Amino acid sequence: MTGARADRGAASVVALALVSAVVLLTTLVLGVAAGYVDARRAATTADAAALAAADAASGAVVGLPCEVADLAARRAGARLVSCELDGAVSRVTIVVPGRIPGFDATASARAGPPGST
Repeated sequence: MTGARADRGAASVVALALVSAVVLLTTLVLGVAAGYVDARRAATTADAAALAAADAASGAVVGLPCEVADLAARRAGARLVSCELDGAVSRVTIVVPGRIPGFDATASARAGPPGST
C-alpha cells in the first residue's frame, strides 16, 4: 500500500500542468493574432491616408494633402508620422496603437495617379 499512497495526487499535478500549458499556448496564439490584426489595420489605414492625400493633391478633394491624410489617419485611430508629396504622388507613414501595450504597428503607403512612380 505504500506505493499506492505515494501516487496519490499525481493526476492532479498532471492535470494542473496540462491546464497551465493550454493557458500559456492560448495566450501566445492570441498575442500573435492581435499583432497580425494590428499590422493589417495599420496597412489599411496607411493606404487610406495615402489615397486621401493623393486625392487632395489632384484636386478631387478639397484641402491640403497632408492635413487630409492626417484626418483620415485620426479617424481610423492612428497617428500620421510622415507625409511627403512628389507632384500628385503621396507617401505616408502611420502608427496604430497596438492591442498589447508597447507593441504599436507602423505602416507606410504610396498613392498617386496610374503610371506614376
